Amino acid sequence: MLIEYIGAALGKARYEIIEDDEPYYGEVPELDGVWATGSTLEECRRNLEEVIDEWIVFRLRRGLALPPIGNHVIEDPGEVAVV
Repeated sequence: MLIEYIGAALGKARYEIIEDDEPYYGEVPELDGVWATGSTLEECRRNLEEVIDEWIVFRLRRGLALPPIGNHVIEDPGEVAVV
């Protein structure tokens, strides 16, 4: 369930090149505050995947809802145990 959600979120990611030491920037507009950078596009994508994972854990630990990504929905975050 979570792996599919992360995959769907990565499928919605937008990438651009910025003027920075890590010029690749990626974000998932549907997930507030989820963004990452990297020296290469692949590194940016890996970093973005890690940020999504951490964002999900943060929200679930606090009992906050996860927004739907396409047809991927986690309806009751209170039932997911994070240890």
